[in-house]
Amino acid sequence: MSTLSPTVEMSVASGSPLSDEPGLGSLTLPGFLREVTTRYADREALAMRTDDGVLRWSYTDLWERSVEVARALRARGVGKDSRVGVLMTNRAEWLSAVFGTALAGGVAVPFSTFSTAAELDHLLRISGVSVLLLEPTAAKTDFTALLTELEPQIASAPPGTLQSTSYPFLRYLAVTGGSSFVAGIADWDTFLAAGNSQPRELVEATAATTQPSDSAVLFFSSGSTSKPKGILSAHRGVSIQMWRFARMYGLTPDDHVRCWSANGFFWSGNFGMALGSTLASGGSLVLQSTFDAPGALDLMDAEKANFPVAWPHQWAALEGAPNWGDVDLSSMRFVDRNTPIARHATVSTDYTEPGHAYGNTETFTITTCFAANTAAEVIGGSSGEPLPGNTVKIVEPLTGDTLPLSERGEICVKGPTLMLGYIGTPLSETLDDEGFFHTGDSGYLDDAGRLFWEGRLTDIIKTGGANVSPLEVDEVLVSHPGVKVTRTVGVAHDTLGEVVVACIVAHDGADLDPDRIRGYLREQLASYKVPRHVLFFDEDEIGLTGSAKIKTSDLRALATQRLAT
Repeated sequence: MSTLSPTVEMSVASGSPLSDEPGLGSLTLPGFLREVTTRYADREALAMRTDDGVLRWSYTDLWERSVEVARALRARGVGKDSRVGVLMTNRAEWLSAVFGTALAGGVAVPFSTFSTAAELDHLLRISGVSVLLLEPTAAKTDFTALLTELEPQIASAPPGTLQSTSYPFLRYLAVTGGSSFVAGIADWDTFLAAGNSQPRELVEATAATTQPSDSAVLFFSSGSTSKPKGILSAHRGVSIQMWRFARMYGLTPDDHVRCWSANGFFWSGNFGMALGSTLASGGSLVLQSTFDAPGALDLMDAEKANFPVAWPHQWAALEGAPNWGDVDLSSMRFVDRNTPIARHATVSTDYTEPGHAYGNTETFTITTCFAANTAAEVIGGSSGEPLPGNTVKIVEPLTGDTLPLSERGEICVKGPTLMLGYIGTPLSETLDDEGFFHTGDSGYLDDAGRLFWEGRLTDIIKTGGANVSPLEVDEVLVSHPGVKVTRTVGVAHDTLGEVVVACIVAHDGADLDPDRIRGYLREQLASYKVPRHVLFFDEDEIGLTGSAKIKTSDLRALATQRLAT
């Protein structure tokens, strides 16, 4: 008599076929833009406060301004797969620059406006952009001065003639706004005027040749390495997520969506959530270039915003703003009932956003998710179920073997929005033999196919919606005089998710001051990467908790305890 072993279900879950997903339109950025600007032609696409009042573009304006940029880029030699850098806050020209690049056949490369000189230098070197379109200043950063410091030739070489050994592909720079005060950087009107020689029919013909599998955008994200990684995505992946987010949020043309957000579109999450879902549903983007809580409240009030997109620490800042009790936010509709803004006296909502989700920049955001207003018992405290076309598996991190259902391991994903690859890294080094991307995150799948994200196998710190590489911070910290050993960790925080904490062992006799160290870091790192706290430890403490053989969680626990006392 033979006995059969019971079948062990493995930790693999797939969504429905992509072909069954409702609401998808054209799967290229030029096609997406043409589709929404034709469908919603006379509707308002964006509103932006300027020194002269409020700038408003209709969907037709968005198309025309994007075509203008595309013609200008063609005049500067941009063609298929040419890379165009966009260094701007959320403003009208950001949209026309990114969509214009797509219409010209190029690859848009959004740069973070939080970039320091060292970070921007790295981004320019690895991205290979031939054109850089920028805002002259953002917050307190003068980017024209910063760029001429990095490459002095920019100050004197006429636009289009730059020959830099540091950035050998970069030839042309242009700034938004008025006249350029740097000889080598063209002003926006001059940049656009060059496109008059390019027939718009050529732009439309170029756009029509774009394939869903072509390269569309190059975003950057801090990963397990110490420097930001360039993540190349195809038109199909980006377009799917733009259409998909509108469906996940439950937005329709009849809702007349008015989306406020001050988070940079150069982050893939905000690109998909705010920009993508709003345009896909025929709504209007209420643009705020940099976050300012009182100004944001006034803007939401004046523009009757009904769909705010913010990070947790911004919600807290809004509730604490001096004009919190004075503004009328009664138009709010697509705002989660658990956010502070839902507690405003003028707001009445029972809406729950699709916040139970999991994703990465490598998948151009969400891989698993539950749509807005999904019942809590269906969600079950999970991070969602695989979206159409996606497959999730859980593996043993060391061997890569798929684990039985409900066992904890490394989350691996594949699907139609998965990146084309990291810049400079063979795809075979980032995907396994089955085409899965190993995320470095820990979690498990249940028998209903729901994913439960439980933390990170890697040490990446997620603070205020942004990713921070501890290795990047430590590389700068270790160069500070008097620092002997340093380990940077993330410590849990109520509104930011985590805060960056530097743990340092000083050299004997060194006089180190937390404020001076933070100032030193602030000169070389973006503000969100600068540690909120600097803690000093004896060498034996770091030896027990901070060596490569000891889990970062141990050091994090020690830092948490120190901060609590």
